[in-house]
Amino acid sequence: MAYALEGIKVLDFAWVGVGPITTKYLADNGAEVIRIESAAKLDVLRLGPPWKDAQPGINRSQFYASYNSSKKGITLNLGHPKARELVRRMVPWADIVVESFTPKAMRGWELDYEHLRELKPDLIMLSTCLQGQTGPNALYPGFGQLMAALSGFYHISGYGPGSVCPPYGAYTDFIAPRFSASALLAALDYRRRTGKGQYIDMAQYEAALHNLMPALVDYFATGRVLGPMANASERYAPHGAYRCEDEEGNEQWLALAVANDAEWRAMLEVLGAKASDARFDTHMTRVENREALDSFVSEAVRHRQVQDLVAKLQAAGVSAYRVQNCVDLHQDENLEAFDFWHWLEHKEMGPSPYEGLQHRLSRTPGELRSAAPILGQHNEEVFRGMLGLSSEEIEQLQKENVIF
Repeated sequence: MAYALEGIKVLDFAWVGVGPITTKYLADNGAEVIRIESAAKLDVLRLGPPWKDAQPGINRSQFYASYNSSKKGITLNLGHPKARELVRRMVPWADIVVESFTPKAMRGWELDYEHLRELKPDLIMLSTCLQGQTGPNALYPGFGQLMAALSGFYHISGYGPGSVCPPYGAYTDFIAPRFSASALLAALDYRRRTGKGQYIDMAQYEAALHNLMPALVDYFATGRVLGPMANASERYAPHGAYRCEDEEGNEQWLALAVANDAEWRAMLEVLGAKASDARFDTHMTRVENREALDSFVSEAVRHRQVQDLVAKLQAAGVSAYRVQNCVDLHQDENLEAFDFWHWLEHKEMGPSPYEGLQHRLSRTPGELRSAAPILGQHNEEVFRGMLGLSSEEIEQLQKENVIF
């Protein structure tokens, strides 16, 4: 096969982040994914920047587009009984169904696993919402920003007591898809061996906590509650981002992590600096005196060129790199060597940049096979081609806001 998941068919009811990113993994590796949306309640990412040419529009968001490459898109107003009947006609075609509503939605529409597996006994279904399908808070709606707060990440990502702040974006939206995609692959393998389907209840809360496990284990072992530490580390010193000489009016910063005494001595040699402060004599005392150490390093690098420092520190075995911005990333020589950036022809936005795959399979490398669909782009193909509806039937369903 050209792709690892060639022949796998997916109905994707999910929206925003976790579900669409999960199904994007499948689509980019060959699965045929049909994304079901509705103009009655738009995916909020369609309403979020960055916009093509800075002009807002429901088909002009690269934020949305980046999560939905290689998919087909149709529109169905699932609040209408006829729309749900069309879904039931599509279910036997699918190997996998993915949804990310709160638990009451699919149950209320009778599109939950118990109903769908009557139509497809070996169906695999993934439900992913903030706090899972059961428990006292299962019906709480929300986005990854709320889950990052609930699962503790806001409390550890500030600059000190009283300055709690969030990690960037809907943080847990970028954690959970790794778990859900792996679970779907395991379910496919189980079905291949046994002929049986699976229902996967993937609570984003539980998935997120795995990335906080060191702090949780430390609390159970010592009773210590991890708090915000800015860029400080308990294992590396110095550890942080230090401002270097500006270039063409733009700030330049050096990210640095020194792990032991040998790297410390190598760093001092590159900087041509002498550390006479006794607090810097050992790795342990450097960790204990982070603020003074940061001041020392900041002064030593402030008027040095960052690229020169990176080259010399790397050659000396010290972990160091320039802090890059978005422009830098699009010009990064390593990403260019990886062929990371891909330009795909979007139906409304035209040529648009997409991030490449996060993994490379040697025998069945995936690829971004198509740009994200505009709203309802494949209605004709699916409703006429797959379901066999006539033009008159499709037109009538559109008038009734079923296909909407």
